[in-house]
Amino acid sequence: MDRIRFFRLYARETFGCRVRKIPVALPFTCPNIDGTKGRGGCIYCYRGSRPAHLSPRQSLREQIEEGIRQAKDRYGRKTRFFVYFQSYTNTYGDIAYLKNLYDTVLDYEEVVGLDVGTRPDCAPEEVLDLLANYKRLGLEVWIEFGLQSANFETLKRINRAHGVSDLVDAVLRAKKRGLKVCIHTIVGLPGESREDFIETAKLVRALRAEGIKIHPIYVMKNTALAKLYEEGRFKTLSLEEYVRYAVDMLEIIPPETVVHRLTAEAEREKLLSPDYCLYERKMEVIEAIEREMERRGSRQGLLSVEGAGGNFEKLVEEPRRF
Repeated sequence: MDRIRFFRLYARETFGCRVRKIPVALPFTCPNIDGTKGRGGCIYCYRGSRPAHLSPRQSLREQIEEGIRQAKDRYGRKTRFFVYFQSYTNTYGDIAYLKNLYDTVLDYEEVVGLDVGTRPDCAPEEVLDLLANYKRLGLEVWIEFGLQSANFETLKRINRAHGVSDLVDAVLRAKKRGLKVCIHTIVGLPGESREDFIETAKLVRALRAEGIKIHPIYVMKNTALAKLYEEGRFKTLSLEEYVRYAVDMLEIIPPETVVHRLTAEAEREKLLSPDYCLYERKMEVIEAIEREMERRGSRQGLLSVEGAGGNFEKLVEEPRRF
């Protein structure tokens, strides 16, 4: 029995083959980095969470083609792909510039989907319309909104420069266009407790997001969070704590929700804490979560309540009346 609905399981059911994400990094920024809303970004931000092996100096085509080549060598010629626009805010730009970038994926027959990471306050109507057009062209389109926490005080504390209402509004407008929504959450942010993690999971459930990412907070060198950590004003979760809280959240998330991520990976030389947020320990964390579920006799959605989203259909049809 699969206790968690991982993206790889969902993708195989949907496309009938192995599907991999190709992360790409482009020279985007964020409104709370460039001065539009603030400076410095989120207190934990390090290079916009860009994987170490990616460089925005490499062209988008080169990144896609290298990703396809490496995955086919490892997983077989029948492997299909999502192009994952990962680093920084990938809807924050001129509409013509965004279209030119997104259009690139249409040139690769192996690409079956588009996955765009962004902030909920950076989803204007014209960008959502543009993304919906790729769905009409035959691609599956996911938009990933970084929420991190459903606690507005936490969002202020970590310098997100947006509110929970921005997330609700963006999700409703994206879903109205038939886009699949993934909500990104972080466990262990400064000042938070289990009650906050549970509340965040409940919000994801209430919005009926098609996907979720859950991962522990980690501290990278030369960030604002690193200063708090080094001064002893903040500490990260132990692996045991994180596993327990992640399972608590998964029990609330509906069983049909696709789990895109359950841990985080950072470069060893840049990571301060925790030591389980390393590339080489990824499977260790996931397996620990699965063991905890087995120990509890639990599964994703065990505590999910049918209809927990309330009058969701009415919100989608007439979002501006609320």
